[in-house]
Amino acid sequence: MEASRASGTAAALPASSGARQLVADLVALTKPKVQSLLLLTTVTTMLVAGSPSIGLILATCIGGYLSAGGAGAVNHWFDRDIDAQMARTATRPIPSGRIAPRTALWFGIALGVLAFVWLTLTTNVLAAALSSSGFVGYTLLYTVWLKRRTWQNIVWGGAAGAVPPLVGWAAVTGGLTGLPIYLFAIVFFWTPPHFWALSLLMKDEYAKVGVPMLPVVRGEDETRRQILLYSILLYAVTQLPFCGGGGLDYLYVAASAVLGLMFIALAVALQRLKTRKAALRLYLFSLLYLALLFASMVADVKL
Repeated sequence: MEASRASGTAAALPASSGARQLVADLVALTKPKVQSLLLLTTVTTMLVAGSPSIGLILATCIGGYLSAGGAGAVNHWFDRDIDAQMARTATRPIPSGRIAPRTALWFGIALGVLAFVWLTLTTNVLAAALSSSGFVGYTLLYTVWLKRRTWQNIVWGGAAGAVPPLVGWAAVTGGLTGLPIYLFAIVFFWTPPHFWALSLLMKDEYAKVGVPMLPVVRGEDETRRQILLYSILLYAVTQLPFCGGGGLDYLYVAASAVLGLMFIALAVALQRLKTRKAALRLYLFSLLYLALLFASMVADVKL
């Protein structure tokens, strides 16, 4: 009797462990680390747009996570061949064999459809449609079309990552005005220097699998030059919410100036030092930069 119980317990443990692993892998397909910054720009934009209820904020974040997570799963499915060849991505659920490619594809599509339905029911059709445009932009425009064809992949494909502020604004107001367009532009111009700093660190990996990222096809010096140029462009674009009639005031201007000049200073340092440490420093700061910039918008409006 006791031996039978022990055998049953032993069988239950692997099954439970397998279920946890499956859930963990499905969550990994949604790229939760990437999601955090997308959701931050969504929530802060909603707070700038008005005084949304906690329920509306949660509903919009759930829909945004489902949409971006679905796009991430489709990206995992399409890039499974190159992921298997790169050390950084070889342990992902599909190349490691824990998730079947077809499962990841249909999981991603299902999340994208569910996101549209959810946002339509809990927010409005405009927010749902904008979220779906981000899904299509990341899966078809960036992942399938641009990523393996041109070094400008992240420039135009990055537009998908700039959609969350539009979704957040539309969820609160039901429409779009000048300010959310400016916020879209900020994220759009932030993406290239952010990602190119990372690509400098991963140049050899991208070259190995034939992905034409900027440092692979144009060289590291040109990449550092482009990072500096986009950092200056980004600074100019961040002034639009104030001088372009976006409605933000002096607290935001001060914050955007300090953060922007720090970004440019790090880009200059990267061009002069030409080290991996300088690239990593800029990449990490770019994450903090976007979070603090959007937080300063909320502070400007609410304080």
